[in-house]
Amino acid sequence: MEFLSTFMTDPFLGKPTWVWLVFMGIVAALLAFDLGVLHKDEREIEVRESLILSAGYIGVALLFGAWIWLAFPGADDVVRQEMAVNYLTGFFVEKSLAMDNVFVISLIFTYLAVPRLHQHRVLFWGILGVIVLRAIMIGLGATLVEQFSWILYIFGAFLIFTGIKMLVIADHQPDVANNPLLKFLKKRMRVTTELHGNAFFVHKPDPATGKVVRWATPLFLALVLVEFADLIFAVDSVPAIFAITTDPFIVYTSNIFAILGLRALYFALAAMVHRFKYLKYALSLVLIFIGGKIFWNQFFGKLDPTISLSVTIGLLAAGVIFSLWKTRSGTTPGAAAAG
Repeated sequence: MEFLSTFMTDPFLGKPTWVWLVFMGIVAALLAFDLGVLHKDEREIEVRESLILSAGYIGVALLFGAWIWLAFPGADDVVRQEMAVNYLTGFFVEKSLAMDNVFVISLIFTYLAVPRLHQHRVLFWGILGVIVLRAIMIGLGATLVEQFSWILYIFGAFLIFTGIKMLVIADHQPDVANNPLLKFLKKRMRVTTELHGNAFFVHKPDPATGKVVRWATPLFLALVLVEFADLIFAVDSVPAIFAITTDPFIVYTSNIFAILGLRALYFALAAMVHRFKYLKYALSLVLIFIGGKIFWNQFFGKLDPTISLSVTIGLLAAGVIFSLWKTRSGTTPGAAAAG
C-alpha cells in the first residue's frame, strides 16, 4: 500500500501520477461509452445526434477546465487560474484546427467513396491513433523545450510563417487523387476496388496466381490518410499549444479533449463545412498572434494569459460569424463533401 501511495503521488511530467490517471480514465470512459453503448451497432450518425454528442464532449472538456481552475491539487489560486486559462486557449485553438481538418477528412471520404455508415469506424480508430501520436509528439516537444528553451522561438517563427501561408492559400483545395501517400499505398499493397462492409482487410484470390491472399480495402486507405492528415495538422497545433504554455499536462489534455469531440462533430460539420469558408482566415491570424506572443514575451514582458484567451476567442468567433453571414443566402460545392 505504501508503494502504491508513493507511486500515485510521485510527479510525472510535473504533475502527480494520479492526476494523469484520472484524465486517462475520463478519456477511456468516454471512448467506451461512445463505442460500447451509443454506437455498439454500426449505423449512420445524423446531424442532430452529432451536435448533441459534440456538445457533450465540449461540456466535459469545459468541466475539466473548471476543475483545473477551482481545485487543481498543489496549486494556489493564481497558478490554477493561469493553468485554466492556458488550457482553454489551447482547447479553442486545437478545436478550430480540428474543424479545418474536417474539410480534409470529408474530401478523403468522398474520393474513396466511403459511405456515412462506415465513416464512424474510420474516425474511431483514427482517434485512438491520434491519442498515441499526440502523446509521442508532445512528449518529444516537452523534452526539446526543457533542454533547449530557444526552440520556442523556432516554434513562434514557424507559426507566424504558417499563419501567413494559410492566408495566402486559404482557398486551396487538397488534391486527394495525387496524394503521394495514397499513390505509395496503392503501389505497395493489394487494394480492392470496392468496399467490403466495415473491413479494413479481406482475403481474396490473387488474379495472377489464384492463391488466396490478403487485400486492403478503401476503408483502410481512408484510415491511413485520416491519420496522416492529423499528423500534418499536428505539425501546426503542437507548436501552437507550446507557444501558449510549456506545461505538458495542459498541452496534452487540451489537445486530447479537443480531438475527442472531432469524431462527433464531424458528421454535423461535414454537411455544412462550406458555411465556414472564412474561418481559415481567422485561424491564420490566431496562429500569427500566438507565434508573435513568444517574441512579445521576450521583448516586452509576459502577456497576460487572459488577453491571449480573449484575442483567440474573439478572432475565431469573428471568423465563424462572418462566414455564416457571408454564406447565409446559398451553398457552395463544398456542401457535397459530406459523403
